[in-house]
Amino acid sequence: MTDSAHIQVHHVTRVEGHGDITVRIQDGTLEEVRFSVVEAPRFFEAFLRDRDYAEVTHLASRICGICAVSHRGAALKATEAAFGTKISDQSFLLRRLAFHGEVLSSHILHIYFLAAPDYLGVPSLLHLAEKDRDTVLRAMRLKQTAYDLCQWVVGRHTHPVAMNVGGFPFVHDAKPLGPLRERLEKSMADIRDTVSLFNTFSIPEFERETEYVSLSHPEHYALYDGNVVSSDGQRISPDQYRDFIEEYPVSYSTAKYARFNRPEYMVGALARVNNNFEHLSPFAQEVADLAALRAPCFNPFMNTTAQIVECAHCLEESIQIIDQLVERNIRAEEEQAEVIPRAGRGVGAVEAPRGTLFHEYAYDVNGACTSANLVIPTAQNLGNLEADMRAYAPGIVYQDEKAIAHALEMLVRAYDPCISCSTHVIKTTGSTPS
Repeated sequence: MTDSAHIQVHHVTRVEGHGDITVRIQDGTLEEVRFSVVEAPRFFEAFLRDRDYAEVTHLASRICGICAVSHRGAALKATEAAFGTKISDQSFLLRRLAFHGEVLSSHILHIYFLAAPDYLGVPSLLHLAEKDRDTVLRAMRLKQTAYDLCQWVVGRHTHPVAMNVGGFPFVHDAKPLGPLRERLEKSMADIRDTVSLFNTFSIPEFERETEYVSLSHPEHYALYDGNVVSSDGQRISPDQYRDFIEEYPVSYSTAKYARFNRPEYMVGALARVNNNFEHLSPFAQEVADLAALRAPCFNPFMNTTAQIVECAHCLEESIQIIDQLVERNIRAEEEQAEVIPRAGRGVGAVEAPRGTLFHEYAYDVNGACTSANLVIPTAQNLGNLEADMRAYAPGIVYQDEKAIAHALEMLVRAYDPCISCSTHVIKTTGSTPS
């Protein structure tokens, strides 16, 4: 039993970016637990202003090297909404395919390289390269397939160069689709093996019911499009997000927090699976059954399992989209719609791997950006993460300090935070964060 302790974890490992954990225990009672984002703000919303729309959407993908397709996709949707630009059905399918590739790539990164080492008892997956070569090769194989899928659609995965307002600047060559489809089919066996691996892990038995927010679409599992839904019953259009999502600063973090209906809510894979389980593909539902994931699930550690389920969905639906593209033939005339800049405001909402992402832009008559607002998934999750930490910590205070710290690090990693994306605020002398 830890009667009194002051635990500080500076820069949680195996997450994107820098965040700290603080825990204070006094006389066996938990006095404080918090997660602090400690990175410097990056001010994307400020330096996008006054730039031409084409530059805005190009720079938006630089917000994150992991979720670059999502940021560019959200920026494109916001800009197209502002200009009244309509993309073709072909471009719609291609963008959805790119999102599947990014979700698969990001999830595999988290599942194998960030989360799995906690359960395998190694500091890094690469420590298994000799004694469990098959696991490492499986992870690399899945990630490469996802990268290659994105590369075919958008030129490259990291900071894509080939998604424009209105469509694509080139004609896609359909020849690689056959080999890509074969690789996607073979990857389904790798996902089954991934489930088998995770079924050997002892996932912490912790539950806290909360509000889950995601996009939702009546016809398919929503990653690229849909309305915003809450597990509390709310359904709104993306352009209403300011009326329902309240962002606010806290004194110890350079990232804003957010509330929806409740003081905190969760976005990401678990939220999407909870809200949209019925729209998962048959293979994804099979994987959910193998992994014993049922909706609703209130265990945040199961977010990683939900990511495995989404990987299965992305593989199967990518195959279906490829079949549609082959059947209809890729037409050069459908690659790029006409774009006529105009004064206006637009909101783009997509599901980044880590949750619902909002981009909002206002443009002048010449297509120059006059204002920008970004609401980042990790920032939306921070309040819920802290609420989970407060609920989880009393059950582990009997452990020694090292074990408590590691258990809370595992909880942070389960959220798969992308911390650098979330930084928005700065505190200067004599002022409060804003």
